[in-house]
Amino acid sequence: MRLFAGMEGKARLAGLFILGGMAARAVGDAVVRAALVVPGSGRETARNIGDFPWVYRAGEAADLAMICAMLVATALLYALFAPVGRHLARVAALISITGIATLAASGVLAMAPLVLLDGAPHAGISMAESHSLVELALVLRDQVQGVARVFLGLYLLLIGLLAFRSGRMPRAVGIGLALGGLIQMIARTVALIVPDMAGAVVIQADIVSLLAEAVFALWLVIFAARPPSFPARSEADS
Repeated sequence: MRLFAGMEGKARLAGLFILGGMAARAVGDAVVRAALVVPGSGRETARNIGDFPWVYRAGEAADLAMICAMLVATALLYALFAPVGRHLARVAALISITGIATLAASGVLAMAPLVLLDGAPHAGISMAESHSLVELALVLRDQVQGVARVFLGLYLLLIGLLAFRSGRMPRAVGIGLALGGLIQMIARTVALIVPDMAGAVVIQADIVSLLAEAVFALWLVIFAARPPSFPARSEADS
């Protein structure tokens, strides 16, 4: 059987939504929050957000776009890989939805600084306390996102295994995606248990997983509709 037979459009859409979600994440994290959030300084962060609230809101809008893109990509990848292993594809989709829901929950904490700074100081809360609460909310957001990335790393691992089993794309793509997800899952789990080991290790693990995911998405966009030069595997329902 041909894995993407009649589904080339879905494969390309899945790749495009994955890339779109990655771009939205880059806008939110690498552009907006990197410019406004000063780690360890609630006062400086609060001042930056207070001076440019529309920029901060744009970052939250980018996060919402990322979440929507990830949901659509999850549905499309389930449709693509269910013929390879329906049960495994279903488990992967449920894990992805759990991770995405956790990311959405972190968005509530990300909106807290805007609420705290709007009309501050509030009754019973001094400006210094508001600044501390802003910093605390963003730290908690990062912690919740760390939990979400554990689930999403496991999702990439399972999708990588399905891609490897499919026999309809280079096995290196599936292996790379699985390893990227595994590395992210381990790094994020260790960071939750031993926070002192976070930082550079987590950033490097995220970069590896992002590169692997980008390669996978680009393959879907560019090569999914082309007939492969190697034999397909038979359908499995496990």
